[in-house]
Amino acid sequence: MESGKPDTVPAFLAAAKAALVDRGRVLPYRALELESASLARGLRERGVRAGDRVALWLPSIAAWLATFAACCRLGAIAVSLNTRFRSAEIEDIVSRSGCKALVYWPDFRGIDFRGILSACDPAALDGLGARIAYGEDYDELAKLPPLEDDASSPDAPCIVFTTSGTTKAPKFVLHDQKTLLRHARDVARDFRFVEDGTKVLVTAPLCGVFGFCNAMAAIAADKPLVMTPTFNASEAAGLVRSHGITHFNCTDEMIAQMLAAEPDDAALRSIRFVGYAAFNPALADLPARAAARGLTVVGLYGSSELQALLARQGEDAPPEERGLAGGKLVAAQGQVQARDPEGGARQPHGTPGELVFKAPSRMVGYFGDPAATRQATTADGWFRSGDLGYTLADDRFVFLTRLGDAMRLSGFLVSPGEIEETLLEHAQVHAAQVVAVETPGGPRPFAFVILRPGQTLDEAAILAHCAARMAKYKLPIGVQALTEFPVTPGANATKIQRGKLREMAREWVAGLQG
Repeated sequence: MESGKPDTVPAFLAAAKAALVDRGRVLPYRALELESASLARGLRERGVRAGDRVALWLPSIAAWLATFAACCRLGAIAVSLNTRFRSAEIEDIVSRSGCKALVYWPDFRGIDFRGILSACDPAALDGLGARIAYGEDYDELAKLPPLEDDASSPDAPCIVFTTSGTTKAPKFVLHDQKTLLRHARDVARDFRFVEDGTKVLVTAPLCGVFGFCNAMAAIAADKPLVMTPTFNASEAAGLVRSHGITHFNCTDEMIAQMLAAEPDDAALRSIRFVGYAAFNPALADLPARAAARGLTVVGLYGSSELQALLARQGEDAPPEERGLAGGKLVAAQGQVQARDPEGGARQPHGTPGELVFKAPSRMVGYFGDPAATRQATTADGWFRSGDLGYTLADDRFVFLTRLGDAMRLSGFLVSPGEIEETLLEHAQVHAAQVVAVETPGGPRPFAFVILRPGQTLDEAAILAHCAARMAKYKLPIGVQALTEFPVTPGANATKIQRGKLREMAREWVAGLQG
């Protein structure tokens, strides 16, 4: 237990005095804990026991948190499902994780979730002994007498988040109760949620670590939490105005949409802190755009394995540094190194390598996959992130790109972002993505761009622009214009399918050779 603080999720909720707001309904955290105890009784009556898995297929509403806490009370494990998942994804995750029960909202956003379930292979859902519908069975369970028995334990695994792979089945990231709570308190302190008058808005979905960690940190700080089932920029801006929101973290696109939806700068004056995850290269100027509206935004870093909000940039940093992904680790005990991806040697500060971490927020492991867990761990016990970046100190770093997206060009490890930034400086280019493609002369960069309105691709002009600004080995061998990049929706953000872009680049090279 940390300094006498609750070390299980049910006790954590019971000790909090503030409340959350869900679609206008105010629910004290203590009432949320009581609702979760009633749900725990209902789940136990339906056969759920310690160690069993319960699929949680709900949007960001109070019932999501209550069901999660109910699983913690029983010693069961919640398996977080994205509401965007459809039949193939549901049957894969539910079957591989061995879920015994499913809690879902059958008509959320007018989507036929029952139809999605009926389209699944019946054999894949054979282990589901209970299907609990929000607004129906759920409401009945929430009225049951609270379960007094509490099988929660600090070391008990309690939730699985799925990774957002695009070519392989997602891995199941497993966390225990004490790790979640410790990280929530670290975030609450470092992100200044603990300040008087704090009101937190959660915009990212709870089914991913981004939204989940924001919500847990608000509860850890014992401050009001405002949430909505889905993100809508106008609605989110209205909640900032009506509730006097002071803190929120979201993606770059969410912030840009909220700024566009709220023309009145005065409506934003309550905001003290905004952190963002950068996913859209076209929004690289977001810190400057936000500053013009009176907002200071800072770059963030996190992962499902290490939890979201693992690190953040400082508000006092220069704008060009403030917007970088990475920053200082929120945990005082956290450490980061950059290591050579091939030999494993530690790189000096400022030299890119694979980012490896020692952090108290680290996962228990990949559920049902001990081999993957071992592979993600170095021989001396550090977590291998699979990310390319460089360190500035033992607890500060800058993220560049996924290691699999990094390019080895003429013997040098190069981040695509370096070339993309140069492309974005050209007047024709609105957005850019760069991937490596094999050629007879070795790997070379290839560029995909989205043009600004009214522009026609002038490949020669864009390549000449790049040639004047970067080393020859970084110069793209071709530029192709797209109307949009291929993407995969995820729980934390929509991510660009760089594998698909690499395939398209290979086809381009093959066409030249043919």
